[in-house]
Amino acid sequence: MALALLFAGQGAQKVGMGRSLSEHSAAARARYDEANRILGWDLKQVSFEGPENELTQTKVCQPALFVHGLAMIAALREAGKFNVEPSYALGLSLGEVTAYCAAGVFDFATGLRIVAERGRLMQEACEQTSGGMAAIIGEERAKVQELCREFDIEAANFNAPGQIIVSGDKAKIAAAVAAAKDRGIKKVMPLNVAGAYHSRLMEPARAAFSAYLDGVPFAAPRFTVFTNTTGQAISTPDAIKAALVKQVVSSVLWEDCMRAAANAGAASFWELGPGAVLGGLARRTEKSWTVKSFSEFADIASA
Repeated sequence: MALALLFAGQGAQKVGMGRSLSEHSAAARARYDEANRILGWDLKQVSFEGPENELTQTKVCQPALFVHGLAMIAALREAGKFNVEPSYALGLSLGEVTAYCAAGVFDFATGLRIVAERGRLMQEACEQTSGGMAAIIGEERAKVQELCREFDIEAANFNAPGQIIVSGDKAKIAAAVAAAKDRGIKKVMPLNVAGAYHSRLMEPARAAFSAYLDGVPFAAPRFTVFTNTTGQAISTPDAIKAALVKQVVSSVLWEDCMRAAANAGAASFWELGPGAVLGGLARRTEKSWTVKSFSEFADIASA
């Protein structure tokens, strides 16, 4: 039963995330304590107690999600729940960094610094631009790409069949949303986000992130990881670094990543993140896949 680990992206965060892990697992608690030391601010406090408006800031929620994913692995290991070692890892957007850390591309401290810088740069880019995003439900990729061309916006996420997110200048997103019905698109929902993630409006963040990663050593992954930029497996340190940089401004091919993992032999998927967003996307993509979602310590205890 080849196991694939799934790691959550921005938007999955919620106040209280990680509290039960820290309370019941010494290994998870050690991760949170280490994170506080590395960051120089109280990630535990914000994750466990909020306030929500602080946790949802890009520069805060990205490190919070990264630490939650790695703390969950630590707690699962401590509880002896890995009967099989993971063969695959993949993560949605920010979660791709968590996946590389889980696969040994860099250690926890390095990964946390990478994520903190990524979040800081992306928040800066949001504040410098006027961006927005919208979800398009129930449409084929080709139809969404037509809408993107017409309104000069970009497809940011291909999450599952019939769930695509578009991104771009706020006024252009609003125009596309208003015109969607006339184009035969039935369901379009503007999203409450701080900016236009995975679009060209994130270019300042991409350039600065590239310069930052230049000095960071990467290793080859210990098991197979998949990149959002192509939906395919990726294995050399240079290719992984280039993919992480490109991912800031390119589409997240999440459905493609999931199908590639299944085709490669993944028979069981464990979602490690707050809530069960990725489990829902997996079921929407292929009902026969075996998916477990681990969010709280109770999920470990009952596994």
